[in-house]
Amino acid sequence: MPAPEQLPEDLREFRESYEELIGFVPPRVAARFEITADVAPEFLRLQEELRASAMYSDVFDVKTTQLLLFGILLGLMGDAARLHAIAARRAGASWEELHKVVELAFLFRGMPAMNLGCEILAAMRREEGN
Repeated sequence: MPAPEQLPEDLREFRESYEELIGFVPPRVAARFEITADVAPEFLRLQEELRASAMYSDVFDVKTTQLLLFGILLGLMGDAARLHAIAARRAGASWEELHKVVELAFLFRGMPAMNLGCEILAAMRREEGN
């Protein structure tokens, strides 16, 4: 299996886009790159091209995209909500904007989404030293 620095340039750039967005490559993403780059690199290219097309557009800026994804994942109770909250914060989202997304998720998913969202935000604030 190729190490990150041994990936073809295009796949390496896709992998690095996670570091730019979130500040690190999430473990599941790293595992997907590790396995799929070796077994089915063209499929990995297709996945990452689709992801890039959806996430980086001229319709929404990065912050708005990440806030939307944070809300969608909160509604689904997905643990990746944390990653998109981090990305939104890195893209300039305020605590008020992030909390408003949690409030909106609460409307349709209830207390579990509120609790998960606040758990995520509280951990992020501690990590930032706030």
